[in-house]
Amino acid sequence: MRDEDVVVLTPPNLGRYESAFLPAIFKGLGVTLRHMLGNIGRDGKGAYHDRVLQYPEERREDHDVLDGGIYPGNFRGVHRLNKDEDGRVKCVACFMCSTACPAHCIHIVAEESPWDDREKYPKQFDIDELRCIYCGMCEEACPVDAIELTPQYAIVGTSRPEMIFDKTKLLAAFDQTIGDKPM
Repeated sequence: MRDEDVVVLTPPNLGRYESAFLPAIFKGLGVTLRHMLGNIGRDGKGAYHDRVLQYPEERREDHDVLDGGIYPGNFRGVHRLNKDEDGRVKCVACFMCSTACPAHCIHIVAEESPWDDREKYPKQFDIDELRCIYCGMCEEACPVDAIELTPQYAIVGTSRPEMIFDKTKLLAAFDQTIGDKPM
């Protein structure tokens, strides 16, 4: 490299007023005030107040689609493990969902299947719902459509172990949401 190719950048000299960053602070406050005062509607509330869901008084399913799709019906909620027509877990323990999961919240322990139609089934299937980012990658990766995201989004737990859904909880979620269309 030649000396002529080197570009030396020198920062501009700031005065005492500019070095305190006061002009930038006042400029930022001006933008904030302009947005606050410009968005106040006739009712005294913000312009976006009627577009904001006032949860828990208002719920998504009450407002499925409003004013050009403000509350789309394609949100993702809690997981469920599907059952086949014989009432058995549909999962074949292929580990595709846990491999595709970017949050690494799915843990599967496989065991040899007692049924003739598959080699393996999940002895243990756990999803950490607190760690999950509800991206739907597990649902997309599953080759047998065994795992789905339901429209149930209001889940509550008082401790971390309560929010780790095991196979029985996931199958119970299937029984509760059998009539709901998956996402």
